[in-house]
Amino acid sequence: MAYYALKVLLSAVLIVAISEIAKRSSFLGGLVASLPIVSILAFVWLYLDTRSLDKVAALSSSIFWLVLPSLSLFLALPWLLKRTGNFFLSLGIAVAIMLGLYLAMVVALKRFDVEL
Repeated sequence: MAYYALKVLLSAVLIVAISEIAKRSSFLGGLVASLPIVSILAFVWLYLDTRSLDKVAALSSSIFWLVLPSLSLFLALPWLLKRTGNFFLSLGIAVAIMLGLYLAMVVALKRFDVEL
């Protein structure tokens, strides 16, 4: 139970830290948020939980392929914010675009026999 609480606490601290840093500097907030800290933590937690190198490798590969469509959020959101002037509408549309591209990526990878 303590191990699970540590994982939750560390993850929450990371999110709060990024938002606090971004209040002071969008560059530094973006820099910290863009680091693959969450992925690295996930690799560590998965390895410690399973001791499986294959599972860590598979997770790493899946993250690589799924990061690509997630980048659309960071392109669409600022563009939509400027066009609509509405944060929640822009965020919703940007997330919908991203989810559509996730679906497209999964379909495309299946056609090329790439397993996630």
